[in-house]
Amino acid sequence: MFELFARGSTLPEAYHNALLALHADNDELPCPDYGTRQKEAAMTFVAEAPLAEPMISKLFIGDPRSLEQYRQEMLDGILDFEVERGNWEYTYHQRMEKQLPWLVSELRRNPDSRRAVVVIRKESDLSTDSPACLQLLQFMIRGGALHCKVVFRSNDAPKAAFMNAYALVMLQERIAGELGVPVGSYTHRANSFHVYERDYEMFDGYVKRIQAGGELAYCYAGDWDEQMEEAKAEIAKMAAELKSRK
Repeated sequence: MFELFARGSTLPEAYHNALLALHADNDELPCPDYGTRQKEAAMTFVAEAPLAEPMISKLFIGDPRSLEQYRQEMLDGILDFEVERGNWEYTYHQRMEKQLPWLVSELRRNPDSRRAVVVIRKESDLSTDSPACLQLLQFMIRGGALHCKVVFRSNDAPKAAFMNAYALVMLQERIAGELGVPVGSYTHRANSFHVYERDYEMFDGYVKRIQAGGELAYCYAGDWDEQMEEAKAEIAKMAAELKSRK
């Protein structure tokens, strides 16, 4: 199995370098759980300055509304009620929320701590067809900045990885704000960083765009942040309508 490493100054640069590395070195093998094939490698990519502009990859398949909704699901739990109703197995927010206050207090107690870990995996994942992909997060203050390191057991490279990383960087920023320290690096580890066969053509297209050069990222400030802010009312309405259904 290929063990790959990529880095970049910004989040899009790190993500794009990860896609290039996966395209160059991967195992193509069956994925029987989903009746398909996949290209796979183990991947670690690092964004040295994840809040630096330009911050949004143009290879993200969603739009400002979908990215804002995902951010709210991850950080604010706007759809946690779906777990309470038994419609969903879990949300990441629902599994994280009770651990985060302890994490902040631990880093206040000892800024040099190695114990500030949030565990997402639960015993119930052993008996479900949809176990959590994100396994754990670790936050460390080093050099006066808050660094975030996450581990995924499985991560869809072209369709999910950037959105996952963006939301987790937003969580990193929130925690750094509570601690009164700047945001440091973001490290994204996926033990299975993969592309399903149905997405091979899209993946090849992404790689050609990266190799061709040119600007492949949008600025968050003054562009996507404004569009994401505008989407909040629509997202709130959607969540309220879903919650009101019986």
